[in-house]
Amino acid sequence: MVYTPVFTNDAIVLGILAASLAFIFYTSSIKSGFWHKFYKIVPALLMCYLLPAIFNSLNIISDEESNLYFIASRYLLPASLVLFTLSIDLKAISNLGFKALLMFFTGTIGIVIGGPIAILLISLVSPETVGGAGPDAVWRGLATLAGSWIGGGANQAAMLEIFEYNPEKYGGMVLVDIVVANLWMAIILIGIGKKNAIDKWLEADNSAIEELKERVSTYTKSVSKIPNLTDYMIMLGFAFTAVGIAHFSADEISAFLTNNFDIFSDKKSAFSSFASQFFWMVSIATLIGVSLSFTKAKKYEGAGASKIGSIFIYILVATIGMKMDLTTVFENPGLLAIGLVWMSIHAGLLILVAKLIKAPYFFLAVGSQANVGGAASAPVVAAAFHPSLTSVGVLLAVFGYVVGTYAALGCAMLMDIASTF
Repeated sequence: MVYTPVFTNDAIVLGILAASLAFIFYTSSIKSGFWHKFYKIVPALLMCYLLPAIFNSLNIISDEESNLYFIASRYLLPASLVLFTLSIDLKAISNLGFKALLMFFTGTIGIVIGGPIAILLISLVSPETVGGAGPDAVWRGLATLAGSWIGGGANQAAMLEIFEYNPEKYGGMVLVDIVVANLWMAIILIGIGKKNAIDKWLEADNSAIEELKERVSTYTKSVSKIPNLTDYMIMLGFAFTAVGIAHFSADEISAFLTNNFDIFSDKKSAFSSFASQFFWMVSIATLIGVSLSFTKAKKYEGAGASKIGSIFIYILVATIGMKMDLTTVFENPGLLAIGLVWMSIHAGLLILVAKLIKAPYFFLAVGSQANVGGAASAPVVAAAFHPSLTSVGVLLAVFGYVVGTYAALGCAMLMDIASTF
């Protein structure tokens, strides 16, 4: 039975999310007592994600009845990308070295090999879980997870079209996607609160990251000012003018590619995800922000550009949390087991490589989310470490779109082979 949530009016839902964020930020600022001890264990960012999930699970609000995630991901996300990259230091980011890219590709490989290994392991316990024939073959549905976890929704849709999984069973795969990916994100957020201990265990060299944070912080202080209404209006002008340009350009580019090139219009093509409007929107918004960093607009970081961007990101986090229904975690144990084993392999490989090359936890977390979460999650995780690091998450997430379709295709083919054993 489908129950109607208590609140379906988005104005009310937004009010609940805003009140939740305000409560979390207020209680996390208390320096003594219960709340101080609580947030030493549970990171504030995780609560910004978890509290809306609880409301959704209790049927107080519902993502299915709300357009807030769409608004946050299409309007506030690109606006935040502009405000975060406004003061980007490309030279300092390049100084982060090869470890950032290596951890990203490790995350990709973890997804590619994790799928077929998970099928083999689960088949030893429950062969029927990984069976099926024709459009009902489980590996075809899992191919859509591979697309989602290496790039995002556009790649997921491409895999659904390419491998023609039974649409009536697709909802089960979406459930696994949401539950497993969000559980992993929650674990990453918990890890951020323990990042110093994790980095010590990894024997990581954080010098390049600390240098980037210091350079951005020093620059921010050098141009710091008490912002007035004019400053806020100009910053919002930069952000939402860029959003408008990004949407207009994304629509035009997507339409041009699909109308003039069969390879992009064919949803079964490996190139179809490059015609995604979301991909171009994120890419163009990022490009505009980077371009503004070479102009006097860069000085608006001193007026709080990244703080406004952080507000937008936290609203996005709350709407992402609203997509998670905690009551469905054990609804389909077989498929969920595959997803959990799969994600564990991805996580385990990241931890192994991070330990071997002594990579900071930041690279592990952002490298993972640039694959699994894409542009909606990687900047969030990066910003949780420090606002100046958000641009690293943005750039890696865009890169995830580039390799996503091909890596997902390879993963799907391996899963097809694994399911025949």
